[in-house]
Amino acid sequence: MIIKGRRSGRTTKTGYYRIQGNGGQFLHGFGDGDFIRLRDERGREWRGVAEVFDTMVRFRFRDEEGNYISGVSDSGSGIILRDEKGNTWRGFVD
Repeated sequence: MIIKGRRSGRTTKTGYYRIQGNGGQFLHGFGDGDFIRLRDERGREWRGVAEVFDTMVRFRFRDEEGNYISGVSDSGSGIILRDEKGNTWRGFVD
């Protein structure tokens, strides 16, 4: 039997995420490796994943109501996301 394992060293930065929308909305929470769990100002939970590529990270988040936010980050800790309505969200990881 062949078991395919995860590659080491290909996960995202573990830490506290702070993301703010252009309308005063915000998301904050903790990420551990590829899995991220955030809360917004209304208390809704957003679950997401981070996929590491060569020099960037792609983020995808979805809440329990089916809303989604996705975007990218470069090799630094700056994150740029866009929701389904076209609003821009910017944030970072501590």
